[in-house]
Amino acid sequence: MNDVIVHEKRRVFDGFFKVDEATVGYRRADGSMIGPVRRLSLERGDAVAALVFRRDRRSVILANQFRYPTYDKGPGWLTELVAGMVDPGETPEQSMRREILEESGYEIERLQHISTFYVSPGGSSGRIFLYYVEVTDANRVGAGGGHGSDGEDIRLIEVPLDQLRSQVTEGRIADAKTLVAILWFLAVRPERGRG
Repeated sequence: MNDVIVHEKRRVFDGFFKVDEATVGYRRADGSMIGPVRRLSLERGDAVAALVFRRDRRSVILANQFRYPTYDKGPGWLTELVAGMVDPGETPEQSMRREILEESGYEIERLQHISTFYVSPGGSSGRIFLYYVEVTDANRVGAGGGHGSDGEDIRLIEVPLDQLRSQVTEGRIADAKTLVAILWFLAVRPERGRG
């Protein structure tokens, strides 16, 4: 017995983002089948994000940049983790290393995987591969700031550890992946015991 039956699936929009429409049936908790029902899925691709901890200054490096989808309902500029999309042919780890270098100017040695999660599973298949990274001044090899040719204009912000909790409690962080990473960091504090 199939728990999910895809009766029909077609792409209804094929731009930077893609939208698929499907007619599906699926098994209910009581064992009976529901459907067919119409569902849409925003195919945005997978993304990577990292909490970058600057060990020598005991601070977290965040990126502040304009995010048009937040403009009508909020500030437009968000402070968030260093992040980006997984490009075709790249592993999430390769993408994360590339994004950290492009956005923050740091070359990294080791990535620690925190979690992989869906951003908005009711409407999108997109996942975020979330990482923790430690850097020092010795790892800085470039200016960062993103690719101007892509319209990126990233301002790096260093938040000292003693101010990190207030960034959350005072509502200065409005990005979900950044909230997840900061709350994980405050609970686990992986930097303890390291120089």
